[in-house]
Amino acid sequence: MINVFIGYDFREAVAYHVCSNSLIRHSSQPLAIHPLSLNNLRFYREKHIDGSNQFIYSRFLTPFLMEFKGWAIFIDGDMLLREDIAKLWEMRDPSKAVMVVKHDYKTKMKQKYLGSKNEDYPRKNWSSVILWNCEHQANRVLTPEYIQNSTGAHLHRFSWLPDELIGDLPKEWNWLPDEFGENEAAKLLHWTLGTPCFFDFADSPMATEWHKEKGVANYCEQLAVADLIKT
Repeated sequence: MINVFIGYDFREAVAYHVCSNSLIRHSSQPLAIHPLSLNNLRFYREKHIDGSNQFIYSRFLTPFLMEFKGWAIFIDGDMLLREDIAKLWEMRDPSKAVMVVKHDYKTKMKQKYLGSKNEDYPRKNWSSVILWNCEHQANRVLTPEYIQNSTGAHLHRFSWLPDELIGDLPKEWNWLPDEFGENEAAKLLHWTLGTPCFFDFADSPMATEWHKEKGVANYCEQLAVADLIKT
């Protein structure tokens, strides 16, 4: 069973469902999909006032929610799987506390969806896909209280960990088409500036794939009209 935690924001609920559908369609192994929605996390009080989405800090609760046991994956909701998540799962390295795509880039836009600020900072987008070693001793510090009282810079730069405990994932597993352009080799697409559900980003690079996946998620097979008449 692969535990996958997905960021959920009611302002773009469709993004979560499209992302989940792509996960299910491509996975060769059983999945346990968990939405990270603040209304489900009553034990955690969000004290931060920065951030562009509602799961910007709750993602760091993943080891706690797993009772510091086993492994789990966190992904943002503005993503689309093009490959079997089991292949990412196979990359687990027990010597690491987390494994991430180590992006190093400057953004094209200073403002993203819904007018949110989009600033450059060290290790930007490292925390948008995390392969968590939840039972690693170094992650036991991640209690709700610790997360509530830590800065964004501390958490998103994985500052509670020494660098040698932060493992590498291939860039194709967190590809930013709106920043980097199209890539047919990408395994996971991440529209970090804005999910294509937003009008301003509906025509972003590779957005056609997101719209197709939305159509698949909305699909419902119907009886033929003649059969309906007979019943």
